[in-house]
Amino acid sequence: VQLQASGGGLVQAGGSLRLSCAASRSIFGINTMNWYRQAPGKQRELVASITSAGSTTYVDSVKGRFTISRDNAKRMVYLQMNSLKPEDTAIYYCNIQNWAGLDYWGRGTQVTVSS
Repeated sequence: VQLQASGGGLVQAGGSLRLSCAASRSIFGINTMNWYRQAPGKQRELVASITSAGSTTYVDSVKGRFTISRDNAKRMVYLQMNSLKPEDTAIYYCNIQNWAGLDYWGRGTQVTVSS
């Protein structure tokens, strides 16, 4: 398994979760690290990105609530999710793009926010 995501679960609205994703050493030249999500019946959307330089971007719906971070030494990317809302319910996927332009995807982790 090249990307292993963890940390999903069931939480009440207003609660917090922290997702983690570990990249195996078989992935070379890690560049941008991303979190996507896909809700039932909806297209997959990019939630947050972090470049190798540490620049971050977020989809408008999570700005101020979610924080993406990375630990290059540990080959990890994280998504801290606060003030969760029922509309955040989705399967969350980590994604890595390397300098050669290759995409790597992890298995999703389910996040369910109850109202």
